[in-house]
Amino acid sequence: MVDSRRESSETLRNKCAACFRQYNRMEHLVEHMKVSYHSVHEPKCGVCRKHCRSFESLREHLIGPLPKVECARVFSVRGCSICLNIFDSNATVRYHRAACQYSRAAPMPRGGITGRAVALACKMVGGGSDGSMDLCAKVCLIGEDEHIIFQTYVKPILPVTNYRYEVTGIRPEYLRDAMPLKVAQRRIQEILCNGEPLWKLRPRSYGRAKILVGHGLDHDLERLGLEYPAFMIRDTAKYPPLVKTSKLSNSLKYLTQAYLGYDIHTGIQDPYEDCVAAMRLYIRMRSQAHPRDYNSGSGEAQNNYPAWRQRELERMSPEELLALSASDYYCWCLDY
Repeated sequence: MVDSRRESSETLRNKCAACFRQYNRMEHLVEHMKVSYHSVHEPKCGVCRKHCRSFESLREHLIGPLPKVECARVFSVRGCSICLNIFDSNATVRYHRAACQYSRAAPMPRGGITGRAVALACKMVGGGSDGSMDLCAKVCLIGEDEHIIFQTYVKPILPVTNYRYEVTGIRPEYLRDAMPLKVAQRRIQEILCNGEPLWKLRPRSYGRAKILVGHGLDHDLERLGLEYPAFMIRDTAKYPPLVKTSKLSNSLKYLTQAYLGYDIHTGIQDPYEDCVAAMRLYIRMRSQAHPRDYNSGSGEAQNNYPAWRQRELERMSPEELLALSASDYYCWCLDY
């Protein structure tokens, strides 16, 4: 019985301070910390303080099919189902939700570039013999204030064989006198670089150039024939806190409904609507109240548990091990 009690105490000592996994031996906990990349930038349960890899994982923890019972009980009374935060009272939640839940965006007039970020979205028509090749036919860019910076129909360089009207709303006559792709490329590049030479851009030193926000930007940029530095791109389809627990991308429609509280893509799809949804998601993620710790959210996987420190690491407490850990992705809160 004494041995059993000692074993239970050891297991508790070998419990990860972030995700609460327990290990029989301290060296196993150290190995776990080497590959888990826990940090202050992970979504965290407001009840038990457990770290989750993504907001989907946190959602399952709170309101999934098999939630943590006590956390689910508290969340049902004092939790916001959109941002997944927990508040002091039910009345505070009701007051908060009015500001947390967005409504569907109405197109805003053209305006100047505001803020450090611009959002881009495209609508594709079909090319090729079976109409399955995506060709950019409409592009939109907006600023952080949701005003349109640039919007135009684009004339594809290949023949269009499927206008996909039910989704795009695009007719042949809209593209007859549309802007040539080369001209659209140049205009977009000018907006993104904002007077800065592309070759001069460096991480955290990009001057007047704009952060590019969107969903599935690799595909949009490829179809536009544009290149932009990866460290300047904020893609809601790839951002680790917004992906599925399987690490696959969520659709923009799902992310908007789950984390902004309204529906998109209910009829003909407008790239402006996609821009607004992506920008709102970006601003919500950027506004997360994390400690401004550049070392733990830089996106560079760091080995803070070298083999030569193994004995020292095994004598540390779980909390001390967690303090050494760093995120393996760039947290958007650092854009502030």
